Amino acid sequence: MATTDYASIEIIRQLQAIVGDDYVVYKPEDLIVYEYDGSADKAMPSIVVVPGNAEQVAAVVKVARENDVPIVPRGAGTGLSGGAVAQVGGIVISLTRMTRILEVDVENRIAVVEPGVINLHLTEHVSQYGLCYAPDPSSQKACTIGGNVAENSGGPHCLAYGVTTNHVLGMEVVMADGSLQWVGGRTRETPGYDLRGILIGSEGTLAIVTKVIVRLLRQPEAVKTLLAVFRDVSEASAAVSGIIGAGIVPAAIEMMDDLCIQAVEPAVNAGYPEDAGAVLLVEVEGLHESVEEEVEEIENVCNEFGPIEIRTATNQEARDRLWAGRKGVLGALGRLAPNYLLVDGTVPRTKLVEVLSQIRQLSQDSGYPIANLLHAGDGNLHPSVLFDERKPGDTHKALALGGEILRMCVDAGGVLTGEHGIGLEKQEYMDFMFTDNDMEAMARLKPAFDTRDMLNPAKIFPSGATCGEVAGHSHGHGAIARVGADAWI
Repeated sequence: MATTDYASIEIIRQLQAIVGDDYVVYKPEDLIVYEYDGSADKAMPSIVVVPGNAEQVAAVVKVARENDVPIVPRGAGTGLSGGAVAQVGGIVISLTRMTRILEVDVENRIAVVEPGVINLHLTEHVSQYGLCYAPDPSSQKACTIGGNVAENSGGPHCLAYGVTTNHVLGMEVVMADGSLQWVGGRTRETPGYDLRGILIGSEGTLAIVTKVIVRLLRQPEAVKTLLAVFRDVSEASAAVSGIIGAGIVPAAIEMMDDLCIQAVEPAVNAGYPEDAGAVLLVEVEGLHESVEEEVEEIENVCNEFGPIEIRTATNQEARDRLWAGRKGVLGALGRLAPNYLLVDGTVPRTKLVEVLSQIRQLSQDSGYPIANLLHAGDGNLHPSVLFDERKPGDTHKALALGGEILRMCVDAGGVLTGEHGIGLEKQEYMDFMFTDNDMEAMARLKPAFDTRDMLNPAKIFPSGATCGEVAGHSHGHGAIARVGADAWI
């Protein structure tokens, strides 16, 4: 879909009057850094505005509304589905100046933050009170709370603690008409429709978040991290099912296959055996006594599946080193190939062995290496198709393989995304899971919020773009016709 240049002198002047000259970007050489996020998609915005508070966000939205200019909200740009890409041009509203932690209520264990607060910074700030913020995406050193809300992000510890929606109580949002509204509140339950729940994970298509009330947890009394090393992925997968089947729910169960280990170990020196077929990283939190008992139970279960070794981190330094390896995998894949396409699908835990075997066969048949990193405890797969975008056709083939992997996930009883969202990359696969009637029902939310196609257009719903054609399948677009002219999907 071609972008449109909305950068008229008059619009630029109106925006400069709101946020200041320094915070309106419109020259092509400056805009280029905003043409992509963490996905394989690229598109140049017409203007980037960097507001400093909610009132400025609202004023910018009103200018866009008056001039029929589309808007794309943007956090740190770490998203992996193209959600922050300005597919049709327009104004990108970057929320990275809004970084204040406005309140920490220790007694009620909540915090009020602006959307540009970096995920890890929040936990670091509240640690002085013995508290933490549970959702911890792998990009937590860079990703923002606002972006996490837009994508309903998870992370390694979502197995025990849930994803973003389980930790957000309320939000201040700017609606498409530029009005400021609050949804939810400071308590777990509020009467009426759950607009908070609707907006979390809506990928910036319904409103723009300007403040977030988050739930905080007490830091655990004790933490232990185990590294279980296996000869192959099948044994590691079976061990995961064994742990959960035994009624044990650790804080995290992460898995990395041999390609991930070969990429990250020379870069990070986390202590993963480079000749291993797969490793499990299992973390247990809680009271000292319960942690010791649970660690023993997990070791007993893992031993049933023939591990090469099981190692327990005995201090914080050793724990940090193990986790540095896990969170450094994606960056380290650059040692194996110039580019990767990170797929995000989820399957029932009992299907891990089956689906990972299918992915390995797909890799062998296609000739493209696929590194498997996963939140194994809840079946959230992150296969990374390694390729070189400089080679003609490589990107096309990588996208096609990504589509095939998503089809495997859905066919196994899973879903298209665990935490990265639909965005641009998966919109042409929505009919793997949803009928036209399903998508029509979802699409009716946009006119209900009176978005007038302004907020993050060309995302989530099938558009007839080439991505679906790449994967070798076509779509019927009956739902698009039935939702009417007021709902762009």
